[in-house]
Amino acid sequence: MSFQLKPLAIASFAALLLSLPALSQTTQLEGIVKGPDGKPVANAVIKIDRTDIKGNYSVKTDKKGHYGHYGLPLGTFDVSVVVDGQVKDMMKNVRTKGGDPLQLNFDLKAASDNGAGAEAALDATRGMTKEQKEAFEKANKGREAQLAKNKELNDAYTAGKNALDAKQYDQAIESLVKASTLDAKQVAVWSSLADAYIGSAGQKPGPDGEALYQKGFDAFKQAIELKPDDAAYYNNYALALAKDKKIDEAKTNLDKAAQLDPPGAGKYFYNMGALLVNSNQNEAAGEEFKKAIAADPTYADAQFQYGLFLAGKATTDASGKIVPPPGTIEALQKYIELKPDGPNAQQAKDMIAGLGGSVNVQITNPNAPANTKTKKK
Repeated sequence: MSFQLKPLAIASFAALLLSLPALSQTTQLEGIVKGPDGKPVANAVIKIDRTDIKGNYSVKTDKKGHYGHYGLPLGTFDVSVVVDGQVKDMMKNVRTKGGDPLQLNFDLKAASDNGAGAEAALDATRGMTKEQKEAFEKANKGREAQLAKNKELNDAYTAGKNALDAKQYDQAIESLVKASTLDAKQVAVWSSLADAYIGSAGQKPGPDGEALYQKGFDAFKQAIELKPDDAAYYNNYALALAKDKKIDEAKTNLDKAAQLDPPGAGKYFYNMGALLVNSNQNEAAGEEFKKAIAADPTYADAQFQYGLFLAGKATTDASGKIVPPPGTIEALQKYIELKPDGPNAQQAKDMIAGLGGSVNVQITNPNAPANTKTKKK
């Protein structure tokens, strides 16, 4: 009886394409509220009403008069201070921006002196000198231009992602290249562009396909340069390299992923084993499955593949009895324990039986009453 590792379907790879971050389109707003006596105002309600599109948010000041909202969308807002149910001050047409929190402080004494109250709606230039107003307006124009650019970037990225999800690779490439020119520092853009290039390369054999593969690899390198501490990018880059039969380079990147993400190392070693099986490098594959088990003994699929690998090395003695290498039956048994209803459970049982072992399956009833003893009085 002989057992051989079979090519693994791409869908069986562990975490084949790890989830990656999308473009961030949020901003932050914070400040201090001081009362007419100059002291911090606690429990004042800060109402943040978006005016460019519908949106309403609110936070409260703490005992030091500080407030902060750190998940606002980019946009234009009217920000008001409400104390005891009354609007005490307001700043209109506040435009949020990316980066550090926008500071927006309120001095209720100054607002009172200026006649501001529930009926007053003061703009964000209140109290500024002429030079300060000019600087504020210049900054506002800059923010408006940045917002327009951000919208164009987000629209291009969204269109590219939608096309990528639909496997419309050429359309995805067009939109994502545009996004990358609008902002070359967005790691999600480069990662998605890499996937689009690799997908298109798979549909175009020959020199055209090779050129697309190289563009995909270059895009992955850009993503990794921006986020060198994220194992997901190395994992996905490795799987792309394997599609172009660059197995040694794929191994280098999966090893790097395992180094960056020790708790997830099992899946990266398993992925490498799967790539090697598909390249008919069974000995090397077996070593990777062994490493996956060492990193995570509960990795059921790695246990099965390692058991299958060892079973393929079984010999027969003089009497014709099959002698599997040490650890073969244990690995297959472990798979059954971890996945008693798994897709390979029956095959694992048949193999154990064929190798002269016995299947040890303990079945428990989770609804059975606890085994307790009572003493007679």
